[in-house]
Parts: sequence; structure tokens; C-alpha cells
Amino acid sequence: MQINQQKTVQVDVTELHLHIKVRDGFAAGLKDAQGEEVGSYEGYVPDFFPGEHYGDYLILNIDLETGQIKNWKKPVAADIEKMIEANDED
Repeated sequence: MQINQQKTVQVDVTELHLHIKVRDGFAAGLKDAQGEEVGSYEGYVPDFFPGEHYGDYLILNIDLETGQIKNWKKPVAADIEKMIEANDED
């Protein structure tokens, strides 16, 4: 005879994948070493963010052990400058 029964099993999870629709509601602030905001941006997700986001999605893979973003690539100064300039043009 077969019966339906639920079992709880332990699973080793390592990552949390976030795929968040932000459309053109993305916002970011830049702070200096003293914690003062020195720039900001509102608009589409900038091109240097990870994943194929099409400007509308924030795609982050979080390591659950360390809390670190695994798919983040360090932006270069030109990426940040381009983001701030795009905000100034709006």
C-alpha cells in the first residue's frame, strides 16, 4: 500500500539569488571615506551591475555563509562617473 507522507530533510543551501524588478526606480548614493554623500543616481540599473538586467532588474547572488555578493564585479572609475553623468543629464 502506498500513502502520502511529508518528510523534512536537511538541505545544505549556499546561495540566495535575488532577481528584483526595479524598472526605472533604481537609486544609489555614493559616500566618501567620512560617510558623507558625494553623489547620487536615480534611474535605470546601471550597465556595470551584474546579470542581463536590461536596466530594469537588480540581479544579485548572495553567499549565505559570508553575506558577500558573489556575482559582483568591481566597477572601474569610468563606470561610476558614467552613472553620475547620466543622472546629471536627466
